[in-house]
Amino acid sequence: MKQTDTQSPEHFHKVVNCQYACPAHTPVPEYIRLIAERRYTDAYMVNWQSNVFPGVLGRVCDRPCEPACRRGRVEETPVAICRLKRVAADHKEDIADRLPTIPTEKNGKRIGLIGAGPASLTVARDLLPLGYQVTIFDRDAKAGGMVRSQIPAFRLPEEVLDEEVDRVLDMGVETRFGTDITSMKSLLEENFDAVFVGTGAPSGRDLKIPGRDEAGEQVQVGINWLAGVAFGHITETTKNVIVLGGGNTAMDCCRTALRLGAKAVNVVVRSSYEDMKASPWEKDDAQAEGITFVNHHVPKDYVIEDGKLVGMRFDVVESVYDENGKRSLVPTGQEPVFIAADTVLVAIGQDAKFPWIEPGLGIEFDNWGMPVLNDQTLQSTRPGLFFGGDAAFGPENVITAVAHGHQAALSIDLYCQGKDLVEERPAETYDLISQKMGVHEWSYQNVVSNDERQAVPHMDLGDALQRIDAEVELGFDERLALKEAARCLSCDVHTVFTTNRCIECGACEDICPMDCINFADNGEEQDLRSRLRVPACDSEEDLYVSADLKTGQVMVKDEDLCLHCGLCAERCPTGAWDMQKFILKLA
Repeated sequence: MKQTDTQSPEHFHKVVNCQYACPAHTPVPEYIRLIAERRYTDAYMVNWQSNVFPGVLGRVCDRPCEPACRRGRVEETPVAICRLKRVAADHKEDIADRLPTIPTEKNGKRIGLIGAGPASLTVARDLLPLGYQVTIFDRDAKAGGMVRSQIPAFRLPEEVLDEEVDRVLDMGVETRFGTDITSMKSLLEENFDAVFVGTGAPSGRDLKIPGRDEAGEQVQVGINWLAGVAFGHITETTKNVIVLGGGNTAMDCCRTALRLGAKAVNVVVRSSYEDMKASPWEKDDAQAEGITFVNHHVPKDYVIEDGKLVGMRFDVVESVYDENGKRSLVPTGQEPVFIAADTVLVAIGQDAKFPWIEPGLGIEFDNWGMPVLNDQTLQSTRPGLFFGGDAAFGPENVITAVAHGHQAALSIDLYCQGKDLVEERPAETYDLISQKMGVHEWSYQNVVSNDERQAVPHMDLGDALQRIDAEVELGFDERLALKEAARCLSCDVHTVFTTNRCIECGACEDICPMDCINFADNGEEQDLRSRLRVPACDSEEDLYVSADLKTGQVMVKDEDLCLHCGLCAERCPTGAWDMQKFILKLA
């Protein structure tokens, strides 16, 4: 194998699995260490630089970082990364003096942002300190986009959303709220230097099966119904509610229906419980509140009696998987099942649609009606027009929208300077900083905690169901937060090897508790992986391979096993190993 290229940030970045998995590349171990030191405001600012909305995301993020967490290789549960983010937000002090200065003298460039969701707000946050004049259009009276209209207040209190949205708006955004954009051509005639489309995926899918027309308003599209609740237009529901769908929107619908007076709520899903798309914690919370899940039922028709909806009938199926793991839903042959309902909420998906973008503007769309974009720059086929969030590639999540906002802001800045968006795009760089304080002392806590994941306290269930705006999760108090923060393995503090200092004494091999350090004859990757003390079977995780040592062997470290405990560096008599903190510098 070739020597690992440590000049590029790629190797070290991939080892910080949580940061690598985060679309916005939030430096997770860094802010968790700050929480462990009770430096909550510093931890909040580390988050704010990357993900803009720590208080929001600390409650509603889809947490792509947590399945990637190295702690999950030591025990079953990862560090509660998301909920620790909330700790920083809940315990921070005033940050007004830490925010970027907005220049009074502008650079003469005007940027139009369509939609006031997280993607557009991130673009604004990034461009305003550079002197751009930013105008945001939104059809609603308040910013926040679908985060405001679709995430219930019992998961995300309005005051938390308002605080972080207003922080961006107060940086000097011109707002044109209550303005529904009906013509891209008309907007382009305002001669913005660049335009960003961050309108989300606001078109929920209906279910057109027999009985739909007769059911009328007793059947509602889930995201529209949630918006009606959020804006106070819907304040109650009926006794028996069916929710169709197995995603997070379905979980929000069923839990909201309980709070609006429903006595029986059935979530009916085509798939198995395990294959439902909803986040596991969302399913857990719904079950804890008494929601009934009916799996492997496919809608057949709406049942109408005397002109009113009284329920639905479903065909029963089972999941069958082929040798490649592909699922098919196979009828069982059972008689259709009737489930009573006087309201049905359809939460089976949503789409981004652009009827307001006229043909002839140089904006191309693919066969699915989505804009044709450069994946890296997010620029459309019309120069100066960019898309992000759900409007770019379809429904994703809040943190992906934030990441798109950063990408698009960089592209807009390059575009407005007349630079090539790809060739002149700044590259990511990094620093490695030694954490050595003494012979056996490091500037980070390298002792591995054996504590299990801390459970987030919840509000009393009876009280929680009485109010639509009562936040169910109470968040970690300081005691729980510090215990949970101690579980982080500080994966961003790397074991860095210096070949010419190594005397091949084997001390690091002996002391490594995970047997992840090896001195071996080099070979082809598959062969070398098989000869390690613990064979490295996961080819997705890189090996750290040194240059040839004096004996002709190489040092090979399985990055997948390493706990970053620093024992190898403490034991090494020549300083060939060092613990160095990786700091990624994004463009």
